[in-house]
Amino acid sequence: MTLKKTTADKDKLNQIVTEARRNQELREQSYRGQALKLYPWVCGRCAREFNHKNLTELTVHHKNHNHDDNPADGSNWELLCLYCHDNEHSRYEETRFGSSKANKSSSPVATHNPFANLKTLLGDKK
Repeated sequence: MTLKKTTADKDKLNQIVTEARRNQELREQSYRGQALKLYPWVCGRCAREFNHKNLTELTVHHKNHNHDDNPADGSNWELLCLYCHDNEHSRYEETRFGSSKANKSSSPVATHNPFANLKTLLGDKK
């Protein structure tokens, strides 16, 4: 009896995962297809041109980083090559998480002022 329940649970979980993946592929395929029809096949950052042979290396980047924001006019999309797309997401993550680390940092603040005694060294001639 336990074996049947475990198998049924696994089957149900597999069905849910399969359906979620299928829905994600359909969603991605639809906005990717739309973006490829709207825009020339050129990376928006490095200007590399693409053709049917290497089109898989051209990705759709969501400008506001929200993958569910897919307006039909393509205003939230830009086409980027794999390298520029990875770079954009790395920069975004550094900005997102780097600023919070900097705020929590307890590094010492520089207090030395090399020009503090400059007026005396130059001799005030007034």
